[in-house]
Amino acid sequence: MQSFTELPISPYTKERLSSAQFSIPTPVQAAAIPEALKGKDVLATAQTGTGKTLAFLIPVMEQLLQNKTPGITALVLVPTRELAMQVVEQYNALSGKQLSPAALVIGGLAEGHQLGVLRRGARLVVATPGRLEDFLERKLINFRGLKMLVLDEADRMLDMGFLPAIRRIAAVLPKDRQTMCFSATLEASVAHLVGDYMKNPVRVALGSTLKPSENVRVQAFEVASDRKQEMLHRLLSKETGRCLVFVRTKRGTERLAKNLTRDGFAAAMIHGDRSQSQRTAALAGFQQGRYRVLVATDLASRGIHVQDIAHVINYDLPEIAENFIHRVGRTGRAGERGVASTLFGRDQRSELCQLERTLGIHMERMSA
Repeated sequence: MQSFTELPISPYTKERLSSAQFSIPTPVQAAAIPEALKGKDVLATAQTGTGKTLAFLIPVMEQLLQNKTPGITALVLVPTRELAMQVVEQYNALSGKQLSPAALVIGGLAEGHQLGVLRRGARLVVATPGRLEDFLERKLINFRGLKMLVLDEADRMLDMGFLPAIRRIAAVLPKDRQTMCFSATLEASVAHLVGDYMKNPVRVALGSTLKPSENVRVQAFEVASDRKQEMLHRLLSKETGRCLVFVRTKRGTERLAKNLTRDGFAAAMIHGDRSQSQRTAALAGFQQGRYRVLVATDLASRGIHVQDIAHVINYDLPEIAENFIHRVGRTGRAGERGVASTLFGRDQRSELCQLERTLGIHMERMSA
């Protein structure tokens, strides 16, 4: 498939895609969308940054346009509030006037507005498992007419301990539904989830999900711990585009962001102890260019979907090898080029080599 115009979709959806300047599908979109439009369950694994969100939003839009029955028709479950907000933003920008706005169901924000959108007839719900389960327990939402369930970043949801909540949510959903599951990896826990909730799914697997995209130059700098911040300054000063800096701890994130701001860099931060309003403001400022640098913990390695991140910098090595892939996946998205730099100390040489062996990659060693 060379163009979205080749899809058997409504003229309305084609017009909306064209107006949003979506013309050529990514490989995961080309493989998953036609099968989803046939009503089949779809299990897709692909690297981050390959366009998985649009791969399920187009089938969701078609379902909503064809099925006019009032009530919630589609549910998208995601692991983080930031990802939920970005899915809703993309859907609302694409859906136009013929479809009602999506309802956002997440923690950290006042529930009054969320309930108001539901009561005004939202037919798509994008939710994190915890807040959705709370709404179900209080009988504030029902899924009697649900036709489609999407599990987005399923592996991340399981990593975060959401399996019991997912099982309780799935238990109240109609059995006669279409299910789509998108994941960066297909670990045993995800495969088990698939076996329980999907019917003969079409398997879409594109590229290695445990290697960085070929569009990303991966490099590493050995630097003494007392020179790391100086090295970071040099990398940031050479880069003109947006930079995402990963730090292991919340305290380290706070300290580094404040130091960068003090030294004249327009920097913001995101970590788990920040309020939702603080996290939203930081991400919006980063997207809109008010901040050129965003300092984050691994909370953000999958929760940030910002186009045109030029450079990802691993100020600290990740605790889990797989998190390296999700960090690096924030750059080099949608066919663009990107750079990923990793800082490590002499005493971390073996840790870096182990990371490379686990992922089957080699980072170009650079002179500091």
